[in-house]
Amino acid sequence: MVHVVATIELHSGAKGPFLGEFQQIVPTVRAEDGCLEYGAAVDVPTGLTVQVPVRDHVVVVVEKWRDLPALEAHLVAPHMTAYRARVKELVIRTTLQVLEPVE
Repeated sequence: MVHVVATIELHSGAKGPFLGEFQQIVPTVRAEDGCLEYGAAVDVPTGLTVQVPVRDHVVVVVEKWRDLPALEAHLVAPHMTAYRARVKELVIRTTLQVLEPVE
């Protein structure tokens, strides 16, 4: 299994439009072969002292894939290419962490 944490930094005021586009692709991505989990999350203020400062301009996508080939296929899927083109002007940068569970 492969875990992915995609951190997407957005331009000011872009979170709503970005999440609208993101929600449209979720069912298609979840139907991909090898997708086990795929969803967006945003920072929530908690008052916990160990929490990083809340980032109002960031969306984190949490993903789980059966294996690396499934993730690689996802990254080049036509619907993802079209999605990235639609959100390009909303996004400053995207970083990925690709992880594997420790057994």
